[in-house]
Amino acid sequence: MKRQRLHLKAPDNWVNDPNGFIYYKGYYHLFYQYFPYGPRWGTMHWGHAVSRDLVTWEHRGIALHPSVREDRNGCFSGSAIEEDGKLCLVYTGVRYEVVNPEDPHTCLDEQFESAQLMIISEDGDHFDNQNGKEVIIPPLTDPEIGDRTHTRDPKIWRGKDGWYLILGSTVREQYGEVLFYQSKDLHNWTYRNKAWKGPDYGWMWECPDLFRTAEGYVLVVSPMGLLKNGEKEKNQSVCFPVEFDETSCEMRIPDEYQFVDYGLDLYAPQTTTDAEGRRVMEAWIRMPRPTKEGWIGMFCSPRVVERKGDHIYFHMHPNLKNANSRKISDVSEASDEGYMAVFDLEEGETAEIGGFIIKRENGRIITDRTNVYPAFEGAHLVSETPEIKDGNRLEVLVDQNLVEVYINDGEYVISNAVYGIGETISVSGEKEIQLYTMAE
Repeated sequence: MKRQRLHLKAPDNWVNDPNGFIYYKGYYHLFYQYFPYGPRWGTMHWGHAVSRDLVTWEHRGIALHPSVREDRNGCFSGSAIEEDGKLCLVYTGVRYEVVNPEDPHTCLDEQFESAQLMIISEDGDHFDNQNGKEVIIPPLTDPEIGDRTHTRDPKIWRGKDGWYLILGSTVREQYGEVLFYQSKDLHNWTYRNKAWKGPDYGWMWECPDLFRTAEGYVLVVSPMGLLKNGEKEKNQSVCFPVEFDETSCEMRIPDEYQFVDYGLDLYAPQTTTDAEGRRVMEAWIRMPRPTKEGWIGMFCSPRVVERKGDHIYFHMHPNLKNANSRKISDVSEASDEGYMAVFDLEEGETAEIGGFIIKRENGRIITDRTNVYPAFEGAHLVSETPEIKDGNRLEVLVDQNLVEVYINDGEYVISNAVYGIGETISVSGEKEIQLYTMAE
């Protein structure tokens, strides 16, 4: 088993969305979209990794693979719950109606249908792919409810009156929506309600997640076609402070949203509760090309999600802060997993981390990865937060392929994939920089 710390990376080849994120029987389980045959997107399997602390991870191989008619062309994204000591996974199965004759891992002209399936494991490690799968929501037939092709990514939770799940969908490929279902027994599901915002918020809403915090509900979705600025990634992850009534499954969504991460590389976030009951999030970090080792795709550091009024914070998980406990005086002393840099950045000041630039201008934090990122048409090189309000403290996690800038304990976060970052660090004005790395 391959051990990884700080950031969970692809074991090989390709990964994307995190799935089935749950704390179960003393372990955090993170499943993920996985194409085991090459460093590219293809027929989706579920890979599986576990951790005791959200810091040190071990890959455990493939959990789900295509094996029935409804998922013969991929086991796509979904989530997990525990019931009677068993681990239940719900996910989207895809069946291509017209397979691309040039590539059996893709279809032609989006001619496919999607169903929602469930599989149950007694121990969280063994899954009966041949006989254990059950279709719980077949492909939709009523376009007034949702789309037969583009309805996917079930997120499940236990509510006050049974089980609930939320699905992402689209209204005639014009604007995204979410659908709510309810069940008493996990097997029989009833459609309850839907919510949407309109065409200015993307044509399809992927990977929805709805959860309650101490100050109210938060909705996270990944709208497709949200950005119109010509950059490569039009699909982005956003969050809203919402009002939700579980009895009626009615949801009120405000007009204003935040990006989950202002680096715009982060996608398909999923949350669960940790061992202490905190709402914690993982998400996929998109990468434009494979590393020299031949893998592509990784996951951000775990983040504690908190709503304060109408603002949503993403704090660095305390386990990760505690793991970076060994103080060092120079980047060269850092462990192979990387390091954490802590410093203040005032208006007009600049920090440079191995060619990666962080600056504060007009009350905003701006990053520039031009020197440590491949150039291609539409590449997103410069990231910027809204105006910050909580102070000037930065905590920066750095490894060879990811820099994460936590601003004022998660008021905003910028996460940027990088390639070939150097071993230098400086802040204008020769300000103090505290450096920490993981204990051996």
